[in-house]
Amino acid sequence: MTKNLIFGSMGAAGLVALLAILDFAIKVPFGGAAPLFNILFLVASAIVLYLGWDTWKESQ
Repeated sequence: MTKNLIFGSMGAAGLVALLAILDFAIKVPFGGAAPLFNILFLVASAIVLYLGWDTWKESQ
């Protein structure tokens, strides 16, 4: 159960990071609204991905 939650949160963070990168590159999902939002999305995604990876390593 906990591993499903970990992988789910990591998947959601990866999706947010992908959308932010796409918005930087081709301005598709958000229309290139504000680069600051994309940077904050990438930072938040990186934090969630790191915390998920660290928790997964501890749960093994």
